[in-house]
This record gives sequence, C-alpha cells and structure tokens, in this order.
Amino acid sequence: MKLLRALFLPLLALVATPVAAHAPVLSCVLAQAGVSVECAPRPEAPAFAGGQVVHEVIETYEVLESDERLQDDGTAPGADFAPSTQAERFVQAAPAVVPRGVASYGPFRVLDQGRAALVDVTDERSPAAFAAMLRAHPGIALLEMVDCPGTEDDRANLAVGRMIHARGIATHVPAGGSVRSGGVELFLAGARRSADSGAEFAVHSWADEQGREPADYAPDAPENRKYLDYYREMGMTGQEARAFYAMTNSVGHRDAKWLTAADMRRWVRLD
Repeated sequence: MKLLRALFLPLLALVATPVAAHAPVLSCVLAQAGVSVECAPRPEAPAFAGGQVVHEVIETYEVLESDERLQDDGTAPGADFAPSTQAERFVQAAPAVVPRGVASYGPFRVLDQGRAALVDVTDERSPAAFAAMLRAHPGIALLEMVDCPGTEDDRANLAVGRMIHARGIATHVPAGGSVRSGGVELFLAGARRSADSGAEFAVHSWADEQGREPADYAPDAPENRKYLDYYREMGMTGQEARAFYAMTNSVGHRDAKWLTAADMRRWVRLD
C-alpha cells in the first residue's frame, strides 16, 4: 500500500501537467517510489512548414508485472519500469476538421449508413476494425478520406486496400482533405475514385526497418513487386503501375512530393 500511495498521489499532478512536461514529472514520481529510471531528453521538434515527414520518438513506460508479494516496507522486489521507444513515420500536414460520426472503428468513422470516413493512420489492427465496421454497417459504399497521414503497418494497410476494392467501395477526398504516404494506396483501392478541388496528396519512397528504400533493391525484387502487383490489382495497367511507382519514389523517404487533385489525375483515373 505504501508503494501505491507513493505512486498514486504524485501521478495526480500529471492530469494538470502539459504533455511535454510529463517525462520529468514521471521521473520524479518513480524516484519517490524508490525506483531509479534514466530518461533521455526529448529531441527538439523540427520546424514545420506546410508539410513534412515526421520521425516521432515516443517515450513510454511499461510496468512489468511480478508475482512476488510486497516486502514489509511496501516495495515490490520484482517490480520494474522499462522505458521503451517507438518510431512512427508518416507525412504531417495542417490539422483537418475531423467528423465525429455515429460510430468509431479504429481510424474509421461511420458518417451514416452509406458513408464512412478515414481520419487517422492505419496500423496492424485496422483490417479487423474495417471488417467489424462493415459487419455492423453493411451498406457503406463510400469512404471519405478526410485526414490520412499514412500507416504504421504497410502489410495491414495493403490488406485494408484490398478489402475496400473487393467490396466495391468508392473513395473520395473532399476539399480540404489530405491523403498522404500509405493513405494514397487506400485511395487507389476505390472502385471509383474522386477528389474535389482543394484536396491534397503527398507521396514518398518507403523505407524498411533497416532504412533501405526502393532503389536499394532490384526492380523485380519482392519488396518492389508487391507494390506493382497491388497497383495492378487496383486497376492500373502494367505501364501505369510502373510509372506511378516511379513517381512516388522520385523523392526520398525523408521528403515528400505534394500533389493537387489535378496533379493526381495525371497519374490515375479519377471520376
């Protein structure tokens, strides 16, 4: 109980503390509980000018559970706090107005019985979330792409794209909508694709966990072919797929190529 009191009371301060200041407060809390933790300083955020590829380091703390009982002084001999880091890659843009919707399924919002919206990054849970949404709302025929920064799991993202295409769902980017990085693959999945004037897109090269990009692999390597195969599944000819893929890879992973709806129309067929 002493340990719980030592942790709980200072943690109440986190509620009124800005997020950027949580790491120092948490270090203080742990120190009061007799737990030694060293935290690396958070790097300065890069300047933002219109749009950029963001490499965000998120500091998290995981409490490792222990089966051992508390000692007489209230401390847990097996308890430990393990700091971990997680890197996310996506293209950031000015915040969009995100619709609340009538129901939420991961990054998807149900707008009404015939429309849903994509409002966040996809990850490994997105295929299951998308399938659950369609089970509950089988009439959805249009996916509004409002704010689509990219993906945290490319294989899952392509799986969602194939689900969109198989169900014959149309994709649409409204004026002010933004589709970037892995979100572009989901836009291409639409049985019909449309974009209003004022919609924006951003593309760039992918990078694997070792930091290698498309040019680091042979053109016919599986790492490159999976994208070409996907584009053909979405209705492109072989020539169109190769041209579009080359365009997306014309800028490095740490950069971004920005496109308007009119620009995108040069590369893919829009309704």
